[in-house]
Amino acid sequence: MQDYIGYLPFLFILIFLIPLIFFIVKQQTAVIIERFGKYQSIRHSGLQLKIPLVDRIAGRMSLKIQQLDVIIETKTLDDVFVKLKVSVQYKVIRDKVYDAFYKLDYPHDQITSYVFDVVRAEVPKMKLDDVFVKKDDIAIAVKSELNDAMMTYGYDIIKTLVTDIDPDAQVKEAMNRINASEREKIAAQFEGDAARILIVEKAKAEAESKRLQGQGIADQRREIARGLEESVEVLNKVGINSQEASALIVVTQHYDTLQSIGQETNSNLILLPNSPQAGSQMLNDMVASFTASNQIGEAMKKSGKKKPE
Repeated sequence: MQDYIGYLPFLFILIFLIPLIFFIVKQQTAVIIERFGKYQSIRHSGLQLKIPLVDRIAGRMSLKIQQLDVIIETKTLDDVFVKLKVSVQYKVIRDKVYDAFYKLDYPHDQITSYVFDVVRAEVPKMKLDDVFVKKDDIAIAVKSELNDAMMTYGYDIIKTLVTDIDPDAQVKEAMNRINASEREKIAAQFEGDAARILIVEKAKAEAESKRLQGQGIADQRREIARGLEESVEVLNKVGINSQEASALIVVTQHYDTLQSIGQETNSNLILLPNSPQAGSQMLNDMVASFTASNQIGEAMKKSGKKKPE
């Protein structure tokens, strides 16, 4: 037991030195090793060794893609102040960890400076509407400038995006009013076109209705005339001449009209003669006509002549 006690100091020293000798590097991470303050090597993921008290870990750098959001306020060509949010996605190049660690202390500040420089050079050349339309062009210009500058320092610019464009509040309100006015103008044009089409179609319908109505009246009168002609022919066959037939037809139509009006209990139609003596006058005329016609017929029979048609 006493023999083992003599090894305890060495055991404690070994336990103390193990953390100084071995270290672990995580995935997608690079560790910079310095020896007496001078660059020695770069270690990647896994279990690594270093000389205790001689080598030291100077720093760790992530190789993952990182994102930096930069907000810039600038003025457009039409003198409108606008805020742009530019998102820059970047990473440390695996083979250039040395440059990234030793050549650049504050990469965020460096990237921000380049973004400010490019955006404030590009946006003042555009009007506000063009800034919205050409935001991809701004992002491409920022990426191109950053790639050329940051590649020297061991950084690769993966993507740049203009994720937000925010004009001044008064400008946004004015733009909304302009948009609303344009939409109201378009709506008024559509309403006017609809009203015009409605008027034209209504006029066409009325014209067609009048045409059909006129055609109906013409057909009605044609049929009435044909019916009168047939009635006169029938009466002539039974010995009634044309004048008598006409008088008889007039009287018949007159009483048919009165009968038709009398059948309608809810009718508001009132049939009045043109003058107070019109009814009796018409009746007297018809009686006189019949009497004269009969006298002529009798005279013609006595003389042996045929009754006139």
